[in-house]
Amino acid sequence: MSTIGLTPRLEGRRLYLPRMSDCGAEALAAAFRSVGLDAVVLAPPDARTLELGARHLNGDECLPAKVTLGDFLKVVEAPGFQPDKTAFFMPTTEGPCRLGQYASQIRSLLCRLGHSGVLLMSPTDGDGYREAGTYAPKLMRTGWRAVVSADLLVKLLLKTRPYERTTGDADHTYVVSRHELCAALEARQPSPRAQLRHLSDILIRIRDRFRAIPARYERGRLLIGVQGETFCRMEEFSNGHLIHHLEACGAEVWLSDLSEWIWYSNSEEEQRLRRNGRRYSLSMMKSQLRDIVQRSDQRALKAPFALDFQGYEEPEDAKPFLRASSSYLPYTCTEGEMVLAAGKVDHFFRHGVDGILDVSPFSCMNGIVSEALYPRLRQDHAGLPIKNVYVDGTGRDLTSELEIFLELARTYQRNKPHPRRYPRMFRETLPSVAS
Repeated sequence: MSTIGLTPRLEGRRLYLPRMSDCGAEALAAAFRSVGLDAVVLAPPDARTLELGARHLNGDECLPAKVTLGDFLKVVEAPGFQPDKTAFFMPTTEGPCRLGQYASQIRSLLCRLGHSGVLLMSPTDGDGYREAGTYAPKLMRTGWRAVVSADLLVKLLLKTRPYERTTGDADHTYVVSRHELCAALEARQPSPRAQLRHLSDILIRIRDRFRAIPARYERGRLLIGVQGETFCRMEEFSNGHLIHHLEACGAEVWLSDLSEWIWYSNSEEEQRLRRNGRRYSLSMMKSQLRDIVQRSDQRALKAPFALDFQGYEEPEDAKPFLRASSSYLPYTCTEGEMVLAAGKVDHFFRHGVDGILDVSPFSCMNGIVSEALYPRLRQDHAGLPIKNVYVDGTGRDLTSELEIFLELARTYQRNKPHPRRYPRMFRETLPSVAS
């Protein structure tokens, strides 16, 4: 497959993407392949990942830094590694998160190890990750569709698995559907409209496949919202398979979407343009046009799931979260996932969740600031249980902590002010535990 408008530096290289989310990363890799790049997702992290990462870090870095570096170094140490045939994808940020230092740190280490020929592709949220678009005109739009589609597939999995009659049915369907989704994203289409139509058809097929899983949808199961630092809440090895632990304890999980961060980055870009006196500029016009296109694509891809995701609705962009957070952490003068976390509490609360877990790496500033805000947020939201979970890669057993938290959630569930709205597949004749 020939490349389309790619910089010559990427031609003939294999691009490796961190496995921040298995579905999101695989879908994004498929988007890169759709424009002619040889893109693959790194193998799942393991003990070797942490060993390699720790060997070259001083201990002050957060867990995602250790995991991403360790996974890149597993590629470097593999037999047949060729620096001039390799590229790593490492997005960065201009906010307070240490993510902004990952790319420069990795680049410096590769040079010290004698691998300066490795290319590091590092788009930033400072321009809404628009830099990635310089590699191919179609990449940004296909990449966005990949992220939205991956979010939908993860939602289908998490709303089905706790209720399946036969253990493993939902996971198997998820794997099959993920491969089908990636094949659809990778396939060349004659136009963006044709791609959207094809992708929508595939998502409907995936939706119907999940609907066909034998399941007993009974009301009353605890619904726990999970938010926090994006990498650790999405990547299972890093969070110690937290969602599986919650489901084993009898809960259902509503995981914050990966697309939230993209919408937040778009909003931050426009905010920076306003601060710099560029409210009426070509850059602002491009940003707003991008928002219109992304919102249109998102609506089209989500449309077939209206009945399936009743009660799990997400806003069209990050603005409702920013407004809700303004009383606690004004987004005009603060940046980062802490802003989203403060605003998402109100969204979860009004949709009837029974508790919220904030997942962050140990010593994460976003997690620490969020934890300082949660007592007031809890008080302002009828005592909604909110717990911070800090992960450091040691694999510590969280079972007892989660069981205590879920007991608090059950107490809250009996008197919560906003009842949960259930999708249509839940049996109407079954009483709710909260009633």
